[in-house]
Amino acid sequence: MSVDAATVRKIASLARIAVTDGDVEAMVPELNNILGWIEQLGEVDTDGVAPLAAVIPNHQRLREDVVTDGNIRDKVLANAPQAEHGFFAVPKVIE
Repeated sequence: MSVDAATVRKIASLARIAVTDGDVEAMVPELNNILGWIEQLGEVDTDGVAPLAAVIPNHQRLREDVVTDGNIRDKVLANAPQAEHGFFAVPKVIE
Protein backbone atom coordinates (compact mmCIF):
# COMPACT_ATOMS: atom_id res chain seq x y z
CA MET A 1 0.00 0.00 0.00
CA SER A 2 1.30 3.43 -0.82
CA VAL A 3 0.07 6.86 0.15
CA ASP A 4 -0.23 9.75 -2.28
CA ALA A 5 -0.88 13.46 -1.74
CA ALA A 6 -4.65 13.05 -2.17
CA THR A 7 -4.73 10.42 0.57
CA VAL A 8 -2.76 12.67 2.93
CA ARG A 9 -5.18 15.52 2.26
CA LYS A 10 -8.15 13.20 2.92
CA ILE A 11 -6.63 11.98 6.20
CA ALA A 12 -5.93 15.57 7.26
CA SER A 13 -9.50 16.54 6.40
CA LEU A 14 -10.93 13.65 8.42
CA ALA A 15 -8.69 14.56 11.36
CA ARG A 16 -9.63 18.24 11.00
CA ILE A 17 -5.95 19.20 10.62
CA ALA A 18 -4.95 22.09 8.40
CA VAL A 19 -1.95 21.20 6.24
CA THR A 20 -0.12 23.19 3.61
CA ASP A 21 1.00 21.79 0.26
CA GLY A 22 4.54 21.65 1.59
CA ASP A 23 3.39 19.65 4.62
CA VAL A 24 1.50 17.24 2.36
CA GLU A 25 4.55 16.61 0.19
CA ALA A 26 6.69 16.03 3.32
CA MET A 27 4.18 13.61 4.82
CA VAL A 28 3.84 11.37 1.78
CA PRO A 29 7.27 9.67 2.12
CA GLU A 30 6.98 9.60 5.92
CA LEU A 31 3.65 7.76 5.83
CA ASN A 32 4.95 5.40 3.14
CA ASN A 33 7.95 4.59 5.37
CA ILE A 34 5.60 3.87 8.31
CA LEU A 35 3.47 1.58 6.16
CA GLY A 36 6.66 -0.16 4.98
CA TRP A 37 7.59 -0.91 8.58
CA ILE A 38 4.11 -2.28 9.22
CA GLU A 39 4.43 -4.57 6.19
CA GLN A 40 7.78 -5.82 7.55
CA LEU A 41 6.15 -6.58 10.89
CA GLY A 42 3.50 -8.58 9.07
CA GLU A 43 6.22 -10.82 7.62
CA VAL A 44 7.54 -11.84 11.04
CA ASP A 45 6.81 -15.47 11.96
CA THR A 46 4.83 -15.38 15.20
CA ASP A 47 3.65 -18.99 15.22
CA GLY A 48 3.83 -20.41 18.72
CA VAL A 49 4.19 -17.00 20.37
CA ALA A 50 1.51 -16.27 22.92
CA PRO A 51 -0.12 -12.83 22.70
CA LEU A 52 0.85 -10.38 25.44
CA ALA A 53 -0.97 -7.46 26.99
CA ALA A 54 2.22 -6.31 28.74
CA VAL A 55 5.89 -7.27 28.70
CA ILE A 56 6.05 -7.83 32.44
CA PRO A 57 3.56 -9.99 34.33
CA ASN A 58 0.88 -7.91 35.97
CA HIS A 59 -1.41 -9.36 38.59
CA GLN A 60 -4.46 -7.55 39.83
CA ARG A 61 -4.69 -7.46 43.57
CA LEU A 62 -8.39 -7.87 44.14
CA ARG A 63 -10.09 -8.17 47.49
CA GLU A 64 -12.48 -10.97 48.20
CA ASP A 65 -16.03 -10.25 47.10
CA VAL A 66 -17.65 -10.68 50.47
CA VAL A 67 -21.03 -9.41 51.59
CA THR A 68 -20.72 -7.32 54.73
CA ASP A 69 -23.45 -6.42 57.13
CA GLY A 70 -23.14 -2.68 56.54
CA ASN A 71 -25.18 -0.90 59.18
CA ILE A 72 -22.49 1.72 59.75
CA ARG A 73 -24.59 4.71 58.73
CA ASP A 74 -23.57 6.74 61.79
CA LYS A 75 -19.86 6.20 61.07
CA VAL A 76 -20.31 7.22 57.44
CA LEU A 77 -22.36 10.29 58.30
CA ALA A 78 -19.71 11.35 60.81
CA ASN A 79 -17.61 12.36 57.76
CA ALA A 80 -20.39 14.48 56.27
CA PRO A 81 -20.15 18.26 56.59
CA GLN A 82 -23.90 18.27 57.26
CA ALA A 83 -26.33 15.40 57.80
CA GLU A 84 -30.11 15.48 58.16
CA HIS A 85 -32.47 12.60 58.97
CA GLY A 86 -29.77 9.98 58.34
CA PHE A 87 -28.73 11.36 54.92
CA PHE A 88 -26.02 13.65 53.55
CA ALA A 89 -27.35 17.19 53.30
CA VAL A 90 -26.22 19.16 50.27
CA PRO A 91 -27.01 22.72 49.25
CA LYS A 92 -29.77 23.28 46.72
CA VAL A 93 -28.28 23.88 43.27
CA ILE A 94 -31.40 24.39 41.13
CA GLU A 95 -33.89 27.09 41.98
